[in-house]
Order: sequence, then structure tokens, then C-alpha cells
Amino acid sequence: MIEVLAPGPYASVQDLGRPGYAHLGVPRSGAADAPSLRLANRLVGNAETLAGIELTLGRARLRFLDAAWVALAGAPLAGADMGAPFRVPAGGELRLGAPVWGLRTYLAVRGGIAVEPVLGSRSTDSLSGLGPEPLRAGALLPVGPPEGEISVDLAPPPPPRAAVLRVLPGPRDDWFVPEAPAELCGRPYTVTPDSNRVGVRLRGPGLARAKEGELPSEGMVAGAVQVPPSGQPIVFLADHPPTGGYPVIAVVREADLPVVAQLRPGDEVRFTARPAI
Repeated sequence: MIEVLAPGPYASVQDLGRPGYAHLGVPRSGAADAPSLRLANRLVGNAETLAGIELTLGRARLRFLDAAWVALAGAPLAGADMGAPFRVPAGGELRLGAPVWGLRTYLAVRGGIAVEPVLGSRSTDSLSGLGPEPLRAGALLPVGPPEGEISVDLAPPPPPRAAVLRVLPGPRDDWFVPEAPAELCGRPYTVTPDSNRVGVRLRGPGLARAKEGELPSEGMVAGAVQVPPSGQPIVFLADHPPTGGYPVIAVVREADLPVVAQLRPGDEVRFTARPAI
């Protein structure tokens, strides 16, 4: 059992989400930076699908009522042992600092966080409210039994990646003036403070429409670059709605979604339509 003494600015339980329910209006949710959660799980011998803790800007304090093996991956925290399993003794307190770069850090515990699943997932969905509540001081998190062996000794955290997002055009680029796709990729955008797990809101060159009126709601995917009437794009993340009525000018390639997940308010980001190498 783990007691949350302080969750930091925002923390939640996340696994790889609840796919397959979009037709019922249920978002996938799950870890915003899924490769980092998978890595943290592997480091402690867990299956990649087990739930961990997603920390936003770190600064959490956790007390382990039982001894446990843990690992951290994602945005590197100052003074923390990143990318390597380490043991916390029974009664031990884990104090985590702020990220050196990036936004989201993942804490995996051997055996996984074993809160009650909802629709097959233990993920907190900040948009629909499904799953456990975001972590609060005093919350108790059960830990499941260990299943695998710890076989990875070290996985050094990667250096920060340049915030250049590769996009595929459309599906509604015809709703914009002909020069809008080039404008999207021509100059940098800045991440605004009202970004969250639903989407990363950007401020920069406005994208002008060629069509007036409203677009009927249609299915949305993570990475969709939706443009509301303000002309300022929003990149959908893990808790995005399953449908939306604003036109999507482009879609970020799946391989670049972890880069989106680590963007902080104030960061600059560029788009490119160049093909993946």
C-alpha cells in the first residue's frame, strides 16, 4: 500500500487506457507519454500494461507502507534515480523534485497500482471522469502482487527531443485557405498555460478558414490538430473527446505524441509536413 502525502501539481493513476469504446463516447485516456510508462514498468519486471502514477511537474511525496521496487521514467526529476529500479523500504518516504525538462514523469511499482478498473482500465480520465480520482493527500493506493522478474538494470533517460512535430495533412484541410497548411508549418507556436491531458493549446500564426458555418461532429484521434474559430490550433492528447465539431487541419504522427505530452507552457513547438525517415 502507498500513502499519498502530497501529489504535486497534478498526479493520476494511468495505464495504457481503455481502447475500443469510442463508438460509445468513451475516450481511450491512458498515459499521455505511453512509451515512458511502458519503460518504467519493464524496469521493475511488470507487464507494460500495468498501471503506474503519472506525475505532472513532479513534486510528489509518497509513503510506502510496504517495501517495494520502483522505477521512474519520462521527464527527468532533479536528484532522482531515473531509468533504474530501486527499492523503497517499508515505511520509507519518496520525495520527488521538479523535472529538469519536460512535463510528465512516470512512477512504476513492482506489481502495479491495483486500484479498481473501470471498463478494463485503471486510468484516470480527466474529461469524462471515468476511473479513479486524481491523487490527493491522504489517498491510499493498493499494489498488486509481483508477476515477472526484474531483468533490466539500467535505462538512462533520453536527452530532450526537439519539439518538431511531424504531421499528416487533413482530413479537413479543405476547410482552410490554401496557404493555411504552409502557415501551420512555417513559424513556431507557443504552448499556452491552459493546456492539459485533453489537449495542448497553442498560440501563434492564425489559421484562416475558407468555409463558414459549422462542421458536423465526427470522430477524433489523439494527435488531431483541431482549429476552433479563433484560428489557434489545439493538439489532442490522451483524454481528448471521441468526437468534435471543429475542422482538423492535420494529424500529428503517433511516434511524436510523446513529444507533445512533454511540452510545458511557454515551450515553442514547430510542425513539419516532411515525411518520416
